[in-house]
Amino acid sequence: MKPQNPAWICQTLNNQRFFATLYDKDRRIPVYSAYKYKPGKFHTNHTWTVEPQLILSNLPKNMQTVRTLEHQYNITKEKIMQSQAVNTDYENSGWDCGYLNPNGHHNTQDSRNVTFTFTNIVPMNEKLNRHAWRNYEQQMMANKSQDCQTTYVIVGAVPGNSSISNGRVNVPSHIWSGACCKTKNNTMSAWAAIAENNQDQVWDLTLGQLENSLAQLEAVGRGWLRLPTGVVESPLLERLKPQVDMILDNLL
Repeated sequence: MKPQNPAWICQTLNNQRFFATLYDKDRRIPVYSAYKYKPGKFHTNHTWTVEPQLILSNLPKNMQTVRTLEHQYNITKEKIMQSQAVNTDYENSGWDCGYLNPNGHHNTQDSRNVTFTFTNIVPMNEKLNRHAWRNYEQQMMANKSQDCQTTYVIVGAVPGNSSISNGRVNVPSHIWSGACCKTKNNTMSAWAAIAENNQDQVWDLTLGQLENSLAQLEAVGRGWLRLPTGVVESPLLERLKPQVDMILDNLL
């Protein structure tokens, strides 16, 4: 799943690192975002930002608005657009700005605000984003994690065969999520989901089924392949928590 032109981003706001993203600079979408699930209930209305480190390595590590980069650092919008998506890519596109790491999965103002970056956004089908996927983010995640001590999450996108903004930004064929946690009884719990990005439906999977389906999608480069029931659980569970834990513990 590693893109040809990748960027590993420590999503940083106010000099604090919050979550990790693997970004595809050619397709201008994130491959995945990894974070700890700590939901909270309050309204957030933050300004959209971009990632300065994708433009020049000597720019600030804190995410910035396009306007700030233009006026304070003399970086043109055209220069910014070479490495990443911006708001004009999504305007009048017919697609929602779909968060991989949603702000509702966090419980402080900064941890919510930091999700408002275009390096955490993919073009998502409007019905899916506002109905079935939102239900998964808000209801299923809450139900699945209610007995968890700490929940580790990776949400990603499978590149598709279409694009918006005159070919600048890839439209994913699928959106997926995998999560695991240690419960209050010190047992392990894990779950996953995947959705076609043109349907208002989310498929509940095991982590093993998710891994297999992503491998098949990557291999054939086309639509959803339904797996037979009873697929044996893979070692993904054992790999998921240590990877996310290592990434995020090094950040926080």
